[in-house]
Amino acid sequence: MGAITTQKHGAPKTCRLYVGTSGFSYTEWVDAGFYPSGTKSGKMLQLYARCFSITELNYTWYQMPRAEAIERRRRQVPKGFLFAVKLTRTLTHEIDPKRWPDQAARFREGVAPLTQAGQLTAVLIQLPPLFHRTMSNRKYLAALLDTLHGLPLAIEFRHPSWAVDRVFAELECRRVSLVAVDEPALPGLFPSLDVVTNPDLFYVRFHGRNTRGGCPVDYNYSNDELHEWVEKRIEPMSGRIRKGVLFFNNHVRAQAPENARRMSGLLRKRGLTVA
Repeated sequence: MGAITTQKHGAPKTCRLYVGTSGFSYTEWVDAGFYPSGTKSGKMLQLYARCFSITELNYTWYQMPRAEAIERRRRQVPKGFLFAVKLTRTLTHEIDPKRWPDQAARFREGVAPLTQAGQLTAVLIQLPPLFHRTMSNRKYLAALLDTLHGLPLAIEFRHPSWAVDRVFAELECRRVSLVAVDEPALPGLFPSLDVVTNPDLFYVRFHGRNTRGGCPVDYNYSNDELHEWVEKRIEPMSGRIRKGVLFFNNHVRAQAPENARRMSGLLRKRGLTVA
């Protein structure tokens, strides 16, 4: 499937691209040399923000974000620094039919410091591989999107049953971004698509291509692999969308920040605007 878009929103302005990593607080990044020797976790975000202008907060999948903690993180970075925040697992993987609306309200309250400061670029809704496109799951997802309306939303499907035009059209109507992923070419996974469903934002996650067993995200992208993404997908999408975010999740041995830096360099060489 190719990219789809609509002309009714008008031509976008020059696209600004933000490149970063999925998470930043990894002790192994000290050993790998990305952070100076002896760096404590509480200082990592400040150091990270010297290299990148965006990060994806993944700890919020494990625990509900608290406004005071988010505010402390926000104060550690420059005003133009952006965050994507992963939706908590009680809304995607461990759903309680009676409690989820309260969970959604708590999540909205937790990220309020970012929304108020204009530093929330997206809420990442990563759905589990067993979340098939059934009637009950379709109803739940529609209700969840309604409840989170007003927040910038991006969805990462992991079951291929969602890869249909009706889903893309509904996301387009809601101005919700479909997350494009780079991951191992294994059966049963959602396909890697560059379908555009939101003229304001495209969202890409690089998980790595490790198919040899062990840790899936233990992978170092080659320049040729990154260049292929730039030439065939990112550059075409950039011509139609206002903002793009790219996150590297291959965090083992600090491969993610190294790959993110190389990706930024390749984008600049193509004349694209990297924040």
